[in-house]
Amino acid sequence: MLRSGDLEIDLVQRRVSRRNEVIHLTPREYALLQELATNADRVLTHHHLLRAVFGPGYEDADANLRVFIGQLRRKIERDPARPELLLTEAGVGYRMRIDSIGQVRGLPMRQDDQD
Repeated sequence: MLRSGDLEIDLVQRRVSRRNEVIHLTPREYALLQELATNADRVLTHHHLLRAVFGPGYEDADANLRVFIGQLRRKIERDPARPELLLTEAGVGYRMRIDSIGQVRGLPMRQDDQD
């Protein structure tokens, strides 16, 4: 279970919620959120996110990535115009801020989270 403020991401159940209210995400939105959340507080380049979420051949589709980040922000940020969770690293990529990372059954934790 990943938490940031009142947002919860359950990677095992593939469930995203705020104050116990489920937030519906498309499969691509969820894949993007999962990639960012499992690499919490790390900057992921545009290239990395496009390859991981969209697949080979989309590494130059930055406009597509911006659209999906915008859609995610509208769904999970309190104020999408002033994001606190999905942060832009200008000219590089995006980073997701997570307050706490719980043990997620069946999914490996990052090495630095195991200490």
